[in-house]
Amino acid sequence: MTALTLSKTSATAVSADALVIGIVKGEDGPAPAAGVPAPAGLLTEAAGVLAILGAKGGKDEITRLPAPAGTTAPLVIAVGLGSAPQDGEDFDPETLRRAAGTAAHALSGTEHAAFALPGTDAARVAAVAEGALLGAYAFTAFRKTGEDDRGPLARVTVLTAEDADDAGLRAVIDRAEVLATEVARTRDLVNTPPNALTPADFAAHATEAAAEHGLSVEVLDEAALREGGFGGILGVGIGSQSPPRLVRVAHTHPEADRTIALVGKGITYDSGGISLKPAGHNETMKCDMAGAAAVLSTVVAAARLGLKVNITGWLALAENMPSGSATRPGDVLRMYGGKTVEVLNTDAEGRLVMADALVRAGEESPDAIVDVATLTGAMVLALGKRTFGVMGNDDTFRGLLHDSARRAGEQSWEMPLLADLAEGISTSTIADLKNMGERMGGGLVAGLFLKEFVPAGTPWAHLDIAGPAFNEGGAFGYTPKGGTGSAVRTLLLLAERAAAGELAGQG
Repeated sequence: MTALTLSKTSATAVSADALVIGIVKGEDGPAPAAGVPAPAGLLTEAAGVLAILGAKGGKDEITRLPAPAGTTAPLVIAVGLGSAPQDGEDFDPETLRRAAGTAAHALSGTEHAAFALPGTDAARVAAVAEGALLGAYAFTAFRKTGEDDRGPLARVTVLTAEDADDAGLRAVIDRAEVLATEVARTRDLVNTPPNALTPADFAAHATEAAAEHGLSVEVLDEAALREGGFGGILGVGIGSQSPPRLVRVAHTHPEADRTIALVGKGITYDSGGISLKPAGHNETMKCDMAGAAAVLSTVVAAARLGLKVNITGWLALAENMPSGSATRPGDVLRMYGGKTVEVLNTDAEGRLVMADALVRAGEESPDAIVDVATLTGAMVLALGKRTFGVMGNDDTFRGLLHDSARRAGEQSWEMPLLADLAEGISTSTIADLKNMGERMGGGLVAGLFLKEFVPAGTPWAHLDIAGPAFNEGGAFGYTPKGGTGSAVRTLLLLAERAAAGELAGQG
């Protein structure tokens, strides 16, 4: 993990391999970004060179230039911040987070960089730190490294006018470090190839993390799942030589008076089963466990931060493979809790493992349940590759999730659960439900299916992160290619808000 420090050292005097400054769009070319901690003289002098180099100051734009005379760092990285804020306003934290991430990614292979972006308060300093750490991420576990390998930026110093020892500032910086580390955990798990991350491997990782951070953990193997009647998880995993697991991992606080249950889809590889995916759709299916990874990381982060809230994480882990023992289209599964489901498409498997875990999570009577899943391609068609959908049975709670995503810097959109679409999953002639309904609105149909397994009266939200969980394109902002860590920041902020008394009926 990239090392992070704070410093009140002047941007001209800081000892680093590179100095990152911010620029904005101006009528006559790029202009220095107002605010501390970069000295105005340095920014003004650099602006003249930047104009010659063709810099515009647009968001995510990177321009390299030699440092002006009198600056200790030999290289300046100018990162665009877009338009300057209106008079009296500050830069949005997400703008600073993205700018820092863009610069950190551009500095791969560099030992030490100092960030002199305009962080005028603790929240914005924390955003710079968080963005730099997220942008410096690289997954190298399966690469042979050599002398020419460009590893991630090794050290980050965030320059600030605030006292680096201030307790409030230190707290938000500590949070940024924990959050970045746990987002990286999710990214690592998502990026790990499926032959190295079977359900048993994932369960072992969760067990190790629990031991390290003081969490309670319980792992149900295939025998325990069979004895307990977890027909959904078993039905999905039965075709694989790597048997399924259900993992419960929990953070408890002695002063907490609220409990949130998080349920994550953990399909470590999804071939589609007997309903095999078409060619070209299999190569990235190691990412189908991103929801479970996000849940695990959130519970660990809550424990590391000592949040005064109880959080149980449920990881529904299985590998969906075709074989002679695999579930067939037309089979009926008896889910945990007793409901039966006619399986019409074995590639609609995520909702089956999630259904079992939702019922089990509900038995502990949490104050709210959130499930997270790379559930449907339909949600990608609806919202694109960078936005996750938020559905739920409670408008207030769904809105709290959506607002938490906005505040955390993640793109989300509230989606309806329309009653007429529910008719399609309730028309089986041989079972209580079908695992498929209407093709149009398929993302909403999946949400309606999950709703059938949520205890009545329990606020519940469903996050379909199929779009943003895995980035097949180039890196942007603080988002790398591959696993992104989607939803961790949103879920952690939700946990913090619950700890602060913001859940409905709390206080």
